[in-house]
Amino acid sequence: MCVGDCTPVSSKVLEIIASVMLPLFVSLAVVCLLLYPIWRILQVGKRPADFPPGPPTIPLLGNIHLIPRENVHLQFQKWAQEFGPVYSLMLGSKTMVVLSSDQAVKDLLDKRSAIYSDRMDLYIGQTLASGGLRILMMRYGPTWRMIRKLVHNLLNIHASKSFEPYQVLENQQMMFDILEEPTKFVEHVRRYANSLTTATTFGVRTPTYEDAHFQELFKVFGEFVLLAQTGLAAVLDYMPALRIIPSWALPTKAQAIKNHVREKSLYRYHWDAAKAAILAGRRPNPCFSQGLVREQVDNDIDDDLASYITGTLLEAGSDTTANTLIGFLCAMLVFPEVAAKAHEELDRVVGHDRMPVPQDEMNLQYIRGCVKESLRWMPTTILGAIPHALTRDDFYMGFRLPKGAGVMNNVYTIHHDPRRYPNPDVFDPERFKDDFLSTFDAAVHPDPAKRDHFTFGAGRRVCPGMHVAERSLFLGIARLLWAFDFRRPVDGDGNEICPDPTKVTQGFVCAPLPFKAVITPRDEKRAEIIRRDWEMAKKENLEEGTMQWKTSLVDLKIGE
Repeated sequence: MCVGDCTPVSSKVLEIIASVMLPLFVSLAVVCLLLYPIWRILQVGKRPADFPPGPPTIPLLGNIHLIPRENVHLQFQKWAQEFGPVYSLMLGSKTMVVLSSDQAVKDLLDKRSAIYSDRMDLYIGQTLASGGLRILMMRYGPTWRMIRKLVHNLLNIHASKSFEPYQVLENQQMMFDILEEPTKFVEHVRRYANSLTTATTFGVRTPTYEDAHFQELFKVFGEFVLLAQTGLAAVLDYMPALRIIPSWALPTKAQAIKNHVREKSLYRYHWDAAKAAILAGRRPNPCFSQGLVREQVDNDIDDDLASYITGTLLEAGSDTTANTLIGFLCAMLVFPEVAAKAHEELDRVVGHDRMPVPQDEMNLQYIRGCVKESLRWMPTTILGAIPHALTRDDFYMGFRLPKGAGVMNNVYTIHHDPRRYPNPDVFDPERFKDDFLSTFDAAVHPDPAKRDHFTFGAGRRVCPGMHVAERSLFLGIARLLWAFDFRRPVDGDGNEICPDPTKVTQGFVCAPLPFKAVITPRDEKRAEIIRRDWEMAKKENLEEGTMQWKTSLVDLKIGE
């Protein structure tokens, strides 16, 4: 019986409707199944609405195509000016959050370091080119935390003071070498930095620039930087599905593996020699490897990992100190008035009869400013070295920062913020005239405005060797300014040739492009003091022939 206007529908009509609609529904379902993967693929590279803003994206690549091959720091600065202190880049299937203010770095990398201390999955740089052993790129976890604690304990402020005899002697040789061969100043600076690092890490010196292991370090590290910074490395990092492509089709993969074998051989040479000498009692002078040998069994550290822990220190110490000093010498040619002011302070505080010593530091505020300004003006880690990564979702300034995203400390942009550093392109040590904090104390200060620079990183990934580096830089800069005049060379027409400080090497560590300088002693008395001090240091401390330490420094204990 039908109620109201309802009309019964025969089963025949239902069958007809079903026969028409069912194939249509099936066809639509098939089309959806076929189109869904395509739709999903097209979402790769797209920026979700709740992410920090950033440049427009295209499917699959996101913003990869917008990142230039050279001078990436300048593009990152432009994006910061356009999108603000926290912006995002969509890099294939990955996200990069770029922090371009001191406050953002303090709020996230420092205050929330518990979730901001991971690394992204770096396939070429870490997995292939480092065998998963490079501490700089290691993922956050028990192994990294154990190594971090160990390294900080063995490179604390007391250890940095213990290394002072090494710093003084290596500096004496650098000063003598520059006096005798001023045109090779870059070589002498690099030897100084490397020898200081091998001494503090392994207990042995690098007496000459031509040292085979020294040259090998620069070759393998230079190759590593090129491999880790190639466009292909970025593609494989940000689009992991492409990693299945075999090595014969991607030569960079084979090159990365080959370089790792070569690099590990070098690192094992240094570590095996140091360990054997320490266990045999033939290397009593203080060095990082002494502590690592003691800790190796308790922390289950095999020799391959130990060699990469020490090798990482060797890389970082050699590169940062050398590049900063070379950048400082570049600044002296571009801003000669700085050297004139430094000469006045040094002559007043130190005098003419001796070179500066570490104990003079607190009375040489302008020289301290030169050190801080060198680290700010031309930071070696121009984009904060390797980005941090998030271990879980976080929220900041109303934006969602997703788990797994890379988080970049945009050092160059922060260092060239005119609100923080007026006239940022000018090398001006007086901007630090009232800053009496050490680099470490500035880094951990609760007020980000009190931080002098960001070259040594932030949070739990901050450089553990900053104490040693700061002391080495002070001694190097103070003595170079005390002893020498720096002038620009002239061309055939008598025109001065001034280096261009905007031209820097490419990669995650940088230095000025090669330049020439005329370096001469300020007077003959200073030249004689340099010669006398080096001859005395050799006679008292070094073995004739090997130029290795003969003086025992066993009373200086590392990490105590």
